[in-house]
Amino acid sequence: MSQVRKILAWLSVPVVCLVMMLLYLFRPFNPDNNRILGWVVARIGRCILGMKRPLYGAENMPKDRPTVIIANHQQNDDLFVMGDLLPPRGVAVGKSSLVWVPFFGQVFWLGGNIILNRGRAAKAVATMQATSDAINRERKSIWVFPEGTRSRGRGLGSFKKGAFHMAVAAGAPITMVCAGEYHGKSRGWTGRREPVPLRILPPVETQGMTSEDIPELMHRCRQQMEEAIADLALTHGTA
Repeated sequence: MSQVRKILAWLSVPVVCLVMMLLYLFRPFNPDNNRILGWVVARIGRCILGMKRPLYGAENMPKDRPTVIIANHQQNDDLFVMGDLLPPRGVAVGKSSLVWVPFFGQVFWLGGNIILNRGRAAKAVATMQATSDAINRERKSIWVFPEGTRSRGRGLGSFKKGAFHMAVAAGAPITMVCAGEYHGKSRGWTGRREPVPLRILPPVETQGMTSEDIPELMHRCRQQMEEAIADLALTHGTA
């Protein structure tokens, strides 16, 4: 039953994207389209999976100013776990291969999201640096998975510097979204998915920082996220 739920949840994604394509075509590259899409996809997905998502610290997500959001990346199902947390004018950073995913890739591109080619490191760094201008000029918030790859619930990986360079260059706060470790397990004969708790930590200000402050900033943010994830495991038994 759990596999049926998972298949249905992922089948809902291209259907929702196809319907939402009308909105994206009506107002292309409007970042607020992403917020609507993320909300719908995540809520429908969690409903089909039978997944609960306890959320703590929702008030810490800035709504009135741009922020760089960093979150731990565990599974593809993160789309259902976190997709409805995008703030106003929020865009995400994703790999170039996403563009070729039917319907989802097209709305991802039309949403003005940031597409990186990981095979060209210099170009990826230049794109991330240019994004810092968009944060201030276009008042966009940027969602980044700083680990750069999925951990599959095996703990918090090392961070890449891109998100932190971006935040410091723009003087934007860093907001951390921490998901409890999960492995896609189901409960009972109905196949309902195990709950995945989330905690949003208070923003870390970067105003006045320089590139020399980035190593310490990365260490501090990773440590705070690691502690929050461990606390979620103690509270909800997610480890």
